[in-house]
Amino acid sequence: MSPLGLWIAESKATFALALPLVLAALCQVAIWTTDVIMVGWLGPQPLAAAALAINLQFSFITFGFGVMTAVAPLVAQARGAYQPRGVRRSVRQGLWAGAVIMVALAPIYWFSEGLILQLGQDPENAVGAGVYLRWALPGIGPVLWIMVLRMFIAAFDKAHVVTYITAAGILVNAVTNYALIFGNFGFPALGLAGAGIASSVTNWLMFLWLLAHVVYRRPFRRYTILVRLWRPDWQRFREVFRLGTPIGLAMTLETMLFTVAAYLMGLLGTVPLAAHSIVLQCAAVSFMVPMGISQAATIRVGLNAGRGSAAGAFRAGWVALAMGCAFMALVALIFLTQSEAIIGAFIEEGDPGSAAVLELAMQFMLLAAIFQIFDGAQVIGAGALRGLKDVTVPLVASLVSYWVIGLSASLALGFYFDQGGAGIWKGFVLGLGMAALLHVGRFWWLRGRTR
Repeated sequence: MSPLGLWIAESKATFALALPLVLAALCQVAIWTTDVIMVGWLGPQPLAAAALAINLQFSFITFGFGVMTAVAPLVAQARGAYQPRGVRRSVRQGLWAGAVIMVALAPIYWFSEGLILQLGQDPENAVGAGVYLRWALPGIGPVLWIMVLRMFIAAFDKAHVVTYITAAGILVNAVTNYALIFGNFGFPALGLAGAGIASSVTNWLMFLWLLAHVVYRRPFRRYTILVRLWRPDWQRFREVFRLGTPIGLAMTLETMLFTVAAYLMGLLGTVPLAAHSIVLQCAAVSFMVPMGISQAATIRVGLNAGRGSAAGAFRAGWVALAMGCAFMALVALIFLTQSEAIIGAFIEEGDPGSAAVLELAMQFMLLAAIFQIFDGAQVIGAGALRGLKDVTVPLVASLVSYWVIGLSASLALGFYFDQGGAGIWKGFVLGLGMAALLHVGRFWWLRGRTR
């Protein structure tokens, strides 16, 4: 095949793999967005409480997602090297790792109200956030196990299954929210507790459906992932955490930058916090596309690396980067031209506090548009590096970008220079820009590596 033909073939393969992963990621964030929208109909105060809860949840659950992501390069490289036993061991120990993380996170969820109060937040908001998180607690395990099975399925180019199941989860979550938040269909009106219950129910149903698929359908059933699941495989268990811990920490550093920003916004008042939560949710939706492409990059780079093809791994990474940056440029344009219409979907028209929230959210949306390409490039660059099992240097790069540069800039601009919420968002732009430069530069540096 000619050099141009190789690039075209890789583009087709990456697109075919990335599309269902992107759709599944969008469906997943749509479930969380449904929570934010429906709680927002209760008013600015419940929306602010939900923002605190969801941001705190993301800070910790993202670490679990990162550890589960280690299953992707392990399965991809084992499949590329024609080692079915390695595939089976990786999936089983990924499920084990999810159970361990679930147990570790449970106390944080249960005692979240006190933690949020210690961070200086409004007591009423802290109570509401604690209620949501306690009822969302039963859904921790399934959401982590879903990620393991998603990586397993995607490594076999069958990710469309995940899309169908997650899309069904949107409907389940929306109906359950409608019933339990507002007291419809004969159920009591539970408010934030209802949103937490809906989240847990949805996660369990999606996991059980996905598990049934990999147990009973080809080509997954030949790996018998549940047979002797109780038997430990300490070598592969350590490998999952060896690769996954730096990935999880890097992802958590980014997520916690936004979480800290939410709590800084809380110090500025309920209106800035509500506006921030709306725009951040919009950015989270757009981020799911490069996130899905990033997962495809990890698998495509890992498959080529497992086959010993450094040129193929390099090509896979750059194709994914081009796709992601092109999409995020389009999103930036939409944010710039349609901000008022987008924000209007999150607020109750006629509410006395809505006008102030809308005005401030439109300022934040402009800054969110600016960092879209940076955000896409950094996550896809990190995904390509994971396909090479390169995780330690990206962790250091994330620490420097998000916490040395991003957070420092947010604090200085937001409080020292009195720019308020806009200054905090400007810090995001600087932090994500540096992360994109370091991750993409690192992938270029390792262009001859397959392990």
